[in-house]
Amino acid sequence: MTNETVNIWTHFLPTWYFLWRLLVLAGGPGFRAEPYHWPLLVFLLPTCLYPFASCCAHTFSSMSPRARHICYFLDYGALSLYSLGCAFPYAAYSMPASWLHGRLHQLFVPAAALNSFLCTGLSCYSRFRELESPGLSKILRTGAFAYPFLFDNLPLFYRLGLCWGRGHSCGQEALSTNHGYHLLCALLTGFLFASHLPERLAPGRFDYIGHSHQLFHICAVLGTHFQLEAVLADMESRQAWLATQATPLGLAGTVATLGLAVAGNLLIIAAFTASLFRAPSTCPLLQGGPPEGGTNAKQQ
Repeated sequence: MTNETVNIWTHFLPTWYFLWRLLVLAGGPGFRAEPYHWPLLVFLLPTCLYPFASCCAHTFSSMSPRARHICYFLDYGALSLYSLGCAFPYAAYSMPASWLHGRLHQLFVPAAALNSFLCTGLSCYSRFRELESPGLSKILRTGAFAYPFLFDNLPLFYRLGLCWGRGHSCGQEALSTNHGYHLLCALLTGFLFASHLPERLAPGRFDYIGHSHQLFHICAVLGTHFQLEAVLADMESRQAWLATQATPLGLAGTVATLGLAVAGNLLIIAAFTASLFRAPSTCPLLQGGPPEGGTNAKQQ
């Protein structure tokens, strides 16, 4: 037993759950043949990928210091692609009426692709700052994932603002309760990641079960589940209305955007991996901790 034992399972089992949801939806009658459904299927691909990459990182990161960093580079890349994947169904099904065909709607998915590059780059770079500036490293990594989340959810925040206090009278802008559950889980996820609760209150008590990263995993998976249900609700309730307002995203353009984002993120990860292999074996980053003596550490 280590503090990674349960961490692995909190993302390994959800991988199979989301893969099952993908196969069930894709296998539905006429589902793949209808262009309107393609953004949902593209969203489910990185939804299956990010928990799998996470459980692999937690499983194999103990092999060596270099392996640990590379595993988490790939983990961050998968999360960045998930943030891009969220943009496809939001652009297709969740846009406010006043945003349709506007500049933000047209640039929403390309901007999300650029955000994924920023997210991967900042989060990977943050690992190089862990020993010298742990506070800065934490800020960089938190910001790297908070910013794409806030951008992706702009349509929901806008619709929430329009419907605040109006009950069910806001028509097509009404949000499913699953949207609220998703946003609540996202808030809890960020809080747990940043606060390191509850283990900081009782060191040693939560080493195996109940520490913040484990709870962070659970909240993230629950949030993704509610997000999927909310996207399905928007897709079904707004389909007739959207058919008169917007043209479906083309499969070729959707897959091309995702493919370019995958290639770009892999190049970023490759660049940071190459810098690890160029670093001397005496580098503190490859020792698993800072060297003895503050002055020597700064010189190295």
